[in-house]
Amino acid sequence: MAMRHFRRTTVFAALAFFVTAVAADAHPHVFVMAKSELIYAANGSVKAVRHTWTFDEMFSAFATQGLDKDNDGKLTREELAELAKINVTSLREFDYFSVMKSGDKQMAFDEPVDYWLEADANKVLTLHFTLPVKAGAPKGPLTLDIFDPTYFVAFSLAEAEPVMLKDAPAGCSAEVRRPETAATGTTNLSESFFNSLNSASNYGSQFANRISVRCK
Repeated sequence: MAMRHFRRTTVFAALAFFVTAVAADAHPHVFVMAKSELIYAANGSVKAVRHTWTFDEMFSAFATQGLDKDNDGKLTREELAELAKINVTSLREFDYFSVMKSGDKQMAFDEPVDYWLEADANKVLTLHFTLPVKAGAPKGPLTLDIFDPTYFVAFSLAEAEPVMLKDAPAGCSAEVRRPETAATGTTNLSESFFNSLNSASNYGSQFANRISVRCK
């Protein structure tokens, strides 16, 4: 398939190349299985969110082409380091696909830390990164929505241990709500519609996975 013009901002490294190999009317293009860990400070407020995102096999295959520098059939953290850096840098414009709120107030994140990519025996990629919450985060109940506003990337929370609370105050627990909206309706929308979406769009929020934390 000839390279076509890819107008929207690249969300992940290699997406511009990847999208040329999938059907033009297919959305989403990339699928991610997600797990999240909310890390609490001593005062009872959330101080960071640690994400673990596993990409689908097709995207992983495209993204890792040419990265096995020593041709040993394995991908090390060192070989994936530059790709990991590009990934988290590209996510900044999209607020890291993470919207955390306390009531109606959205919490802001600092730059990601402790990030790396790893590949399993089948070269399926998993991205690990931690988002520090900026100072002044309130204590108490909160929600964390995970979604791509352009729905180029579809997230699913893992069935087993999708969320963990680390050092949370006693009585805190987390509930998970997966999106009820089916993706099948996206086939009725044109590629130009999706290309017009950007980081400020709200379209992808209907496919959000929500983590709700309540403390007794």
